[in-house]
Amino acid sequence: MGRAFEFRKGRKMKRWSAMAKAFTRIGKDIVMAVKEGGPNPDANSRLRAVMQNAKAANMPKENVERAIKKATDKDTANYKEVLFEGYAPHGIAILIETATDNNNRTVANIRSYFNKCNGTMGTQGSVEFMFDHTCNFRIPSTGIDPEELELELIDFGAEEVFEDEDGILIYAPFGSFGAIQKELENRKIEILSSGFERIPQVTKALTPEQVADVEKLLEKIEEDDDVQNVYHTMEE
Repeated sequence: MGRAFEFRKGRKMKRWSAMAKAFTRIGKDIVMAVKEGGPNPDANSRLRAVMQNAKAANMPKENVERAIKKATDKDTANYKEVLFEGYAPHGIAILIETATDNNNRTVANIRSYFNKCNGTMGTQGSVEFMFDHTCNFRIPSTGIDPEELELELIDFGAEEVFEDEDGILIYAPFGSFGAIQKELENRKIEILSSGFERIPQVTKALTPEQVADVEKLLEKIEEDDDVQNVYHTMEE
């Protein structure tokens, strides 16, 4: 198995556990998708993808509809996607994806977390190059051969296809998202969920005590309402 498989396995039980946080994240994704491409999922591939993720996270349909309606209101604040970079203790690189309607607030909060936990907030580009920006899709495994599917999707950018208890996972570079989404839809293959992840190119093993230091910072960052995703180079 490749790096995507190992990355997925390491993160599986960790970062998507809080239901309320998941719903907040999806709600922001809906607002950004609607502001960008309109409220009709048939004509808005980004919104279509977010709605699939909402279903996978068991977000009630009425919540999704309410978020779409709210996003069409011109008075609803738009969210800007901002990337933050830095180092946790023991040389662990951290990459933070945020969706914020107040950048000054988010910058101040993220900086305070690094300062309180003996980390260092970095400048733009200081750690982003250590991560591969990927897209992923989860589809049902029934009646589909992962190896055969991988060969068929290589031309559309797929780099790694594997099966786990949640279905078949397809990983590709960030820029291949649209081509793979379109091909799966053309084949009438149900997309259970999709998204983007940043996979560390190299990870670093730490002692249990050092892991605790890094986890303290990660938990503070992940609890922030503006934070969508957190990635790091610590070996899971």
